[in-house]
Amino acid sequence: MKILVNNADNLRLDKYIALHTDYSREFVSKMIENGFVLVDDVYQKGSYKLKDGQEIDIDESYTIDKEIKPEKMDLDIVYEDNDLMVINKPSGLVVHPGNGNYEHTLLNGLMNYTQDLSNLSGAARLGIVHRIDKDTSGLMLVAKSNKAHELLAEGFKTHAIKRTYFALIDGVLPYNSATIDAPIKRDPNNFNKMGVFEDGKKAITHLQVIKRYKKYTLVKLNLETGRTHQIRVHMAYIGFPIYNDPVYNKKAGNDFGQFLHSKEVEFVHPITGQKMHFECDLPKEFQDFINSLE
Repeated sequence: MKILVNNADNLRLDKYIALHTDYSREFVSKMIENGFVLVDDVYQKGSYKLKDGQEIDIDESYTIDKEIKPEKMDLDIVYEDNDLMVINKPSGLVVHPGNGNYEHTLLNGLMNYTQDLSNLSGAARLGIVHRIDKDTSGLMLVAKSNKAHELLAEGFKTHAIKRTYFALIDGVLPYNSATIDAPIKRDPNNFNKMGVFEDGKKAITHLQVIKRYKKYTLVKLNLETGRTHQIRVHMAYIGFPIYNDPVYNKKAGNDFGQFLHSKEVEFVHPITGQKMHFECDLPKEFQDFINSLE
């Protein structure tokens, strides 16, 4: 369920939802506490004060008695300390439960690996500070302590955390670099898609060509903002959609998903203050396809 905030009058998130749905205030509070409510794609507390124009996203699959169970899973842990982890997520793996899917997610694997996960985003989002799409691979941060979670979330909000993506796009890009400044919001005709609309939220993507092939271009992308599906939407918008993207590319592809990889992340450690930088290789399917283009 999507709710566009209007006449918020600085109301609390939990009260606003209760006023605009058939849910009781108690049920709403539990949904928020367990991480089934987003405000502009960010998890907020029930006490969060809303502003007009924001979008509330409610995962209606929530049930109070739903138990999320740990699952044994091979996790590619790039870095770990007492406060955070850096995970290399494979393509095809959902980050956390939702929309009726409560098994085989990264969170199930994390819960089996450790009991030390932050709980600021609720029981269904333990340790989860941010998401990357199911079929996007690569680096993402997981918080183990609540203090680290709070500070990392602030880092994403202020864009202090730098992320670099590699993508293979359809077509030969005629320029070596570009900045795409095009506002994004949810498509009113298809709530599973985002799109570029004049009244959308500001979205900026920086692009640099790495290598051109006969029919494709390998590019490096840096996000100045972090909208849902931002890179995928922006690439389709300029006419060079990500290869194999099942949503934003009209060409038929295989079941691997979009060739989009979170390759680097750079941030200041929220507890130690140390500058951290991590990189990971492209997935085998991605690398093999590029090799075949040589």
